[in-house]
This record gives sequence, C-alpha cells and structure tokens, in this order.
Amino acid sequence: MTVESSNTESGDGVFDEDALTDEHALASAEDESDGKTGRRERALFQVEAEPSTRAFVLLPTRKRATSQRRTPEARLEEAVGLAHAIHLDIVKAEIVTLDAPRPATLFGKGKVEELAERLKQENIELAIIDGQLSPGQQRNLERAWKVKVLDRTGLILEIFGERARTREGRLQVDLAHLSYQKSRLVRSWTHLERQRGGVGFLGGPGETQIESDRRALQEKITRLEQDIAKVKRTRELHRKTRRATPYPIIALVGYTNAGKSTLFNRITEAGVFAQDLLFATLDPTMRSIELPSGRKAILSDTVGFISDLPTHLVASFRATLEEVLEADIILHVRDIAHEETEAQKADVIDVLKQLGIDVFADDKVPLVEVLNKVDLMSDEAVAALHEQTERDPNLAVISAATGVGVTELMAHIDALLAAGAAEFSLTLGPADAEALAWLHRHGAVQSSEIDDDGIFTLTVHLSPPDAGKFGKLYPHLLSPDTPPILAGAAE
Repeated sequence: MTVESSNTESGDGVFDEDALTDEHALASAEDESDGKTGRRERALFQVEAEPSTRAFVLLPTRKRATSQRRTPEARLEEAVGLAHAIHLDIVKAEIVTLDAPRPATLFGKGKVEELAERLKQENIELAIIDGQLSPGQQRNLERAWKVKVLDRTGLILEIFGERARTREGRLQVDLAHLSYQKSRLVRSWTHLERQRGGVGFLGGPGETQIESDRRALQEKITRLEQDIAKVKRTRELHRKTRRATPYPIIALVGYTNAGKSTLFNRITEAGVFAQDLLFATLDPTMRSIELPSGRKAILSDTVGFISDLPTHLVASFRATLEEVLEADIILHVRDIAHEETEAQKADVIDVLKQLGIDVFADDKVPLVEVLNKVDLMSDEAVAALHEQTERDPNLAVISAATGVGVTELMAHIDALLAAGAAEFSLTLGPADAEALAWLHRHGAVQSSEIDDDGIFTLTVHLSPPDAGKFGKLYPHLLSPDTPPILAGAAE
C-alpha cells in the first residue's frame, strides 16, 4: 500500500446532482431484518477472512481547513485502519486537497478523470471516501469510476454489520443501516411512472416508485424501533435487578482500539475478542469481578467511540451506550502512546456529552483516566506520566497487554467505591448465616471473630445504598448502638 497526497484540478462537476440512487441501498433494503427474526442484512460486498477486495482510500481535505483536531495524515491512517477492519486489500491511500467541494462529485472534473484512470490501472473494486458524501455525489462517482464507492458512514456500517453478534447488536446495526439507506433515496430511474390512485377514470396520480420505496423503508425502520424499544425495556429490567442486588457498576469507555477489551480480559479472564483492529468488539459485555477488598462489582465493556461518528449511529446504539449512564465509576481507557491521544480524548468526551454525561460538570460519577499501552513508550515518557498521577489521583498508568499497573488500578477503584462507605460493627448469631453471607457479598468485611457459642462479631464497610438495603432486609439485627443509617432504613 502506498500513501500519497495530491491537489485537485479546478473544474466544475459534470454530473446531475439528482442522479440515480444507489441500487445497492434498494437491493439490500429488501434483505433487511424484519425486526422479528433478527436476520442480518446482506453485506454490500462479501467480506472474506483474507483480503480480497482491492480498495483505494481517499481523504478529501480543504486547503484552508480550520479547527481540525487531527492532521490529515493521522485521519488517513485511521481511515486505512477502518478499511483493514473488514479485511480489505488497501492498494493505495491518498490525501486529496480541495479548493472547494463540488456539489455533484466532490472533486473537480480533472481530478475525477485522473482518479478514474488510476482506479482502472490498479484494478480497484472499491473506492472509500473518508468523509460524508451526498447520495448524488456517491452515485456520480460510481458512474464515473465504474467501481463501488463508500463514504465514512457506509464503511463504519459495514464494520458494525460484520461485528454484531447478539440479536440486540444486529437490531441496532439494521436500524442504523436503514436510516442511512433512507437518506440515499433520490430519483431512482428515468422510467418511473406514478402508480395510479383511486378507482375508475378519476383516480389521482398516486405515488411514485421512490415514494413507495421510502414508505417501505420507513415501515421497516418503525418495526426495528419497536423491537429496540423492547430491548431497552429488557435492559431496564436488568438494571433494576442489578440495583436491587446491588453491585457497583464499572463501565469501560474509550476510543476504538484503545485497549478496553484487552483490559476487560485482563481483569475478568473472560476471553472477549480483542485484536489490534478498529471496532474489534461491538456488543456490550458484563462480568462480575472481585476487588482487592473482597467487594463484588460488575465490569461493563462497551462499543468504542470514533471521530466524526454520525449522529444517527449514536442514536441507534443508544440502548447499548446507556449502560454507561448506570455506572458508579467510569474508566476512560486511552491509548496514551498514540500520537493523536488528546484528539481521541476530546472525541470520547463529545460522545459522552451526547449521552448526557459531562465529565467536566458532573461530579456524581467518578471518572478515572486509564493511560494504557505504556509498554509502547520510553522509560522517560512513562516516568513523566507517573509524575502526573501524583498530582491527579484519578489518573492510572497501565499496560493492559502486560498487566503493568492493573493491580494498582483495581486498588484505586476499590478505594473510590469505599470512599462513601461507613464502618459498621454488627453481632450475628448462628441463625443469621444468610445475613452474614449478604455482608460478605455486598460489603468489605474488615474483621470477623467467632466465639465458642457461634456468635460472630463483624466490622464491615458498607456503601449508603448497601447499608440501607441491609437495614430493610435484616432489621432484627439492629441494636441501640447501630449507626443511624441502618436504623433509619429499617423504620
């Protein structure tokens, strides 16, 4: 693969902006999930284990672009990484500088013709534009280049379609894909006639084929939204169950490929798929873990974030991402060795804001920045990071791959959960084995003694919610010197 940069020639677009729609959108719409069976839609092209589809990645950028978080070279590298995530054979990758985007083809006439010749010479089957294309631009480029064209949203949807494993994940991918396809519907065929409405000779003009297609897509979108609403209700029931338990929830968030799943596996030994790929995992995963104090917690791994994530994708996956809203602690896993780590951090914060979490204004949920992949950094750089942690206790320096710093991270999480806990002294008899087991599951038992009569004397740390629940479940264990929080809960 070669990475190049070039400038566009000036020239006006020569194609009709309202040209034919993408026939792939209509074809794959017919294969969409009906919202009941959970079948996955047909991919726009076949993805094999080994690279088979020859692809050319193009990054259009403005000459006088402002307020860009990333350099064009870093953005191109990420686009190539996205393409590799579905095993494409990246023949070339190139930055194309634009004076101004053309309404019909994005690129100028000269650049379109030049690229057409190069795509033909390289036997390219797929052109990827790392940006948003209008339906007309996409179709015009396909006609000019005689290859399939995908924009950034279409590429991300292809990745999501391959990664989704659970029924919930497939439903969310289907909804996002249909919403995208609906926006691709422009005038489809020159032969389209209106279907006659009414009866007899007085019927009105009826609806065009495109109106019928749009209506069919909307009906499928509505069915998927109804199914996802059921998923949301199911998830809410699960959340209520967890609240009743209750175990604290620790949510992993971060930019895609930052190492969340690797850290998840390191802590839980769950064997979740983790690979050096963007969006290696898509479906959320939860596992019970035990912290150093013996306290139980739930660790949640979520889909990774990425820059320029389309709004409708965030909306489609909101049922999954809302798990973050239930977290007692959020671990923001960062690839601190990446040259664009600060820009990635800003993108994650943007998505969290869309979910209603403002990490700068909201002090309700502790957020720990987990600076991952220090095994890829020099000793001097790692030492500088450790100096930062001395000034900010909510920074953790780790390598999920090697395990360095993970023990200290777990201890810090334990300390955060214990920060709001109070210490209680309780006396339990032989008949209170159930209460004793409950305290070991939900609290941090500091000391435990048993006398000859089988009477336990415990010192235990409990969070306010746990303390209140214990008081409701076992009010008979209260004594005059029981802390007020327990006595109040039993009233």
